[in-house]
Amino acid sequence: MDPVEEMRASIARKHVSRRALLRTMGGVAAVGGAAALAGCTGGRNDQFSNLPSGTGPGQPPLPPTPTITDPDIFNFALNLEYLEAEFYSLATTGRTIDQAGVGVTGTGTAGGVNVKANPQVPFTTPAIRQFAEELAADEIAHVRFLRQVLGSAAVARPAIDLQASFNAAAQAAGIGPNFDPFANDTNFLLGAFIFEDVGVTAYKGASPLIQNPDFLEAAAGILAVEAYHSGGIRTRVFDLGPTGHNLAQQISDLRDAADGPGDKDQGVVLNGAFNLVPSDANGVVFSRTTSEVLRIVYLTPGATPASRGGFFPNGVNGTIRTANTNS
Repeated sequence: MDPVEEMRASIARKHVSRRALLRTMGGVAAVGGAAALAGCTGGRNDQFSNLPSGTGPGQPPLPPTPTITDPDIFNFALNLEYLEAEFYSLATTGRTIDQAGVGVTGTGTAGGVNVKANPQVPFTTPAIRQFAEELAADEIAHVRFLRQVLGSAAVARPAIDLQASFNAAAQAAGIGPNFDPFANDTNFLLGAFIFEDVGVTAYKGASPLIQNPDFLEAAAGILAVEAYHSGGIRTRVFDLGPTGHNLAQQISDLRDAADGPGDKDQGVVLNGAFNLVPSDANGVVFSRTTSEVLRIVYLTPGATPASRGGFFPNGVNGTIRTANTNS
């Protein structure tokens, strides 16, 4: 099946599962107590109930857990910051970040940026243009900061696609076969909407893995900035009216279909009202694993392992670069 058609099919399946969940909510209370008891025992009565999956009779041994270091996590983040910085720099100035004097060399396979000629957005609303310029400055600062922290361990900017990737994402989301995020103010906001919520969930998901308190503080600081960005983008997309709301929902559904099982995404309208913060029932922002993030930026359905695609046609650089199928 064509990757785009596979993504669209995945979105359709996710819609079906959501409707099924709503239909069964009425019966949850009746079985809640029994389910809780089953959860205490793992739901199994055999002698292997306390063993992790893969250790019972006839099961292959579990693979060793790889050691992920703080620099590995920061390099994973650096790949995402390269992507965001390039998008905003091109949208506001028409230049890539290296053309603006930002370093992009390092370990791994270096690549350029595939983008249309003259990508600078012809902004017509001064407030949106100024907002875009602030986003560009912040994301470029994030790239510089992470490269400084990582030093010689910093990964190079991988190949980034800001043309075919948006077309594929738009087609998979049902928006249409051609989408140019650099065409006008509205398209720019929708293009930014694709990235910002993902960045927030990526930093949130990585936080428990960070060992060094200084690294954790730095990651928390960047997470806060990304959250401000996300809130600003969501507000401006909501201001676009019903058409913008529907397009944002289609993008949200695409991300949710890509990252796998569960519901970790929300549009700008929820229960008929403005939805500024995508969060769970406890008001806590969603977390995504590295695999879930990679499946979104690789534009790969959740059941498919991947090491490249979408916005990173050759994959990201660093230790964390493959999206597996079970996380």
